[in-house]
Amino acid sequence: MRESYDFSKSKKNPYAKRLKKQITIRIEEETIIYFKEMAEEKGIPYQSLINLYLRDCAKEHRQLEMKWSQ
Repeated sequence: MRESYDFSKSKKNPYAKRLKKQITIRIEEETIIYFKEMAEEKGIPYQSLINLYLRDCAKEHRQLEMKWSQ
């Protein structure tokens, strides 16, 4: 390994901003626990698991069925 590297001629990745976007979202504690436990079983970070789940929902155009109790 070199002691130093010259990055003066390097180029930024033009796709870097398209990869993922950081957001703030409020999620119930029980939901976070559920995904953390599942992520531990699968051996991946829980935020990645949530992203995979949401991506699958978007890809399959899943619709949420909401029923309000009276």
